Amino acid sequence: MPPSSASTSAAEAKPAGASGGVQSLERAFDLLERMADAGGEVGLSELAGSSGLPLPTIHRLMRTLVACGYVRQQPNRRYALGPRLIRLGESSSRLLGTWARPFLARLVEETGETANMALLDGDEIVYVAQVPSRHAVRMFTEVGRRVLPHTTGVGKALLAGHPPEEVRALLARTGMPAATDKTITDPDVFLEELAEVRRLGYAVDDNEQEIGVRCFAVPVPDSPTSAAISISGPTGRVTEASTGKVVPVLQDVAAKLSVALANQTPA
Repeated sequence: MPPSSASTSAAEAKPAGASGGVQSLERAFDLLERMADAGGEVGLSELAGSSGLPLPTIHRLMRTLVACGYVRQQPNRRYALGPRLIRLGESSSRLLGTWARPFLARLVEETGETANMALLDGDEIVYVAQVPSRHAVRMFTEVGRRVLPHTTGVGKALLAGHPPEEVRALLARTGMPAATDKTITDPDVFLEELAEVRRLGYAVDDNEQEIGVRCFAVPVPDSPTSAAISISGPTGRVTEASTGKVVPVLQDVAAKLSVALANQTPA
């Protein structure tokens, strides 16, 4: 019978130093995040290599997570993220979107274009909040929509903060299908694009997700989960010349949103 959480060793259950937390919980959540970073499925040896924890400790924690439904064991003996995480993720995404909406409204007010917030969820980008432009011709992305990160400004903004080897692994898992004839479909070219994003501090989707649409995006610094905000609109309004006006507004709003998320209070 898999052990319950009450069977965790006393050494794991004691407070974890300066964090003041419970070490077994910190380790369990760390393992879940490492699984997510690896695409959602890993082996024990991989977790041991990346976390530095002893195999017996990892095995005990994983068995507990399996018993609770947060992890499942595959027929090949590897471990995958479990279905009970879905409800937690959906609820937290909705709450994050609620907190973000006042900040997105500021973006719309100052730029005139549709503002979005998106997260990196596994290998995909998921849009969690949007405030539409007041223009009759405007961009619309349904909240909850999932897209591949290589086609979007928010995807570039988020992946720019990841090591190149992790980005290559993600691209190998997802492939790089073209959404338009402007989509980057070569991993080397995409990594060069991410280097430019890091240098400039913002990302651009120039007709790469949809012809006739340009998007500027920046990451939300120190966000509790990988998040980015963006504005998007027709290329006739969102021009290259507008970069100097739009990007500082995006960066300022992202910084203020970061503070609000850290304090867990809306604007």
